[in-house]
Amino acid sequence: MSQTLFNLFSVFTVACAIGVVVSKNAVNGAMCLLLSLVGVAGLFVQLHAYLLAFVLLLVYAGAVVALFLFIIMLLDMQGGETWRYRGFSLWASLVALALLLCGLDLLSVRGRLEAPAVAAAGANVGATLKHYSYQLFTTYLLPVEVIGFLLLIAMLGVIVLSQRFDPAEDPR
Repeated sequence: MSQTLFNLFSVFTVACAIGVVVSKNAVNGAMCLLLSLVGVAGLFVQLHAYLLAFVLLLVYAGAVVALFLFIIMLLDMQGGETWRYRGFSLWASLVALALLLCGLDLLSVRGRLEAPAVAAAGANVGATLKHYSYQLFTTYLLPVEVIGFLLLIAMLGVIVLSQRFDPAEDPR
């Protein structure tokens, strides 16, 4: 049953991620991103990483995707202009496909990665919520605050850059 659930969540996550990339509508792309994150959270639950699944759903699915949808709906984005460099995007797609196939081939030829020994890791090393929260509010506090500040600047930049300029309203 566990392997079946893993396969189901994996296919669901990859299909939704492809939907993010392929979707021409920004709202549909954001919804596919949300579903892809839910699939990854399901994979985390299967790994018994409940805190990571909860944080993923709370932070990314709850806040970031809601922010994306808010900005998309605030700016009333329709489809943008078509990109003129089709040859470049085709070339980049082929390179990415070749790298993916090369990685899959190496993984299948060299075999599966070995799981670390459970006894060597020790019981509950860093697996408690207290340890996670201590690390978050001491060691990683500055990076978390910097990322939050950069997201705020990016959101404000998108709003400022998307304002339509009407020459009739120019005070000069």
